Amino acid sequence: MTEPAPQTDPSTFAGIDAQVADQQLNDKMGITILESAPARVVASMPVEGNLQPYGLLHGGANATLAETLGSYLAALNAGAERVAMGLELSCTHHRAVRSGTVTGVATPVHVGRGTVTAEIVITDDHGRRSCTAKLTCVVRDRPPERPAQ
Repeated sequence: MTEPAPQTDPSTFAGIDAQVADQQLNDKMGITILESAPARVVASMPVEGNLQPYGLLHGGANATLAETLGSYLAALNAGAERVAMGLELSCTHHRAVRSGTVTGVATPVHVGRGTVTAEIVITDDHGRRSCTAKLTCVVRDRPPERPAQ
């Protein structure tokens, strides 16, 4: 089986609607993809701007980073004619983060025809694990192109 070529722009994935490509939550959260390949996807996210009321990194921000990484990994493994969509996400928050940047690394746990499961480890600037997540994505054939309206 040939691995798909790494992609750096998610708007090039199968089934991405060009009209919403510039409305991604990743941009609002400050997520930056640093490395992408079917075996490993790495991204960073600033803590500033993604806080909850007690001044800690919001758990939902961790979940957003985890879902981004796992979905990206699933899309890379799905191939050009298939699409991947999040099915189930679980996050365990181990340590509070108050400042700096967090970095997430997604690696595949299972790559099948119908599902891809990724483990995502998020660490702080000191390399301390702050969150462990697992995302399962469903993989489907690419939908037919919609006619222009």
